Amino acid sequence: MSSLFADLKEGIQEAIDFEKGNGKAKTITYIIDPVRSNSNDEIKAVRNKAGMTQAVFANYLGVSKKTVEAWELGRTHPSGHANRLIEMLDSGNTDNLAFISRVYVY
Repeated sequence: MSSLFADLKEGIQEAIDFEKGNGKAKTITYIIDPVRSNSNDEIKAVRNKAGMTQAVFANYLGVSKKTVEAWELGRTHPSGHANRLIEMLDSGNTDNLAFISRVYVY
């Protein structure tokens, strides 16, 4: 019997048991916080805290350096996805991002 078949059989049995009142259904609930807007001062503070130049910060966010300059001067504001990345950078939660690699230079 293949592993896939065994998994399917087990899942079906769990569903049958649940339907009969024997057992609990497994549920996962995700709570997603609303996107927070960052002020121009907050954006600059996050960038400085991360030790990034405007060019490096722009590369991290996938925008141009001119865009970062405009955000920091308050002329324009980041979109939702950029605000999420800024929030992740500010929280230090960048260890599992596929597009960031650590390189140590001695």
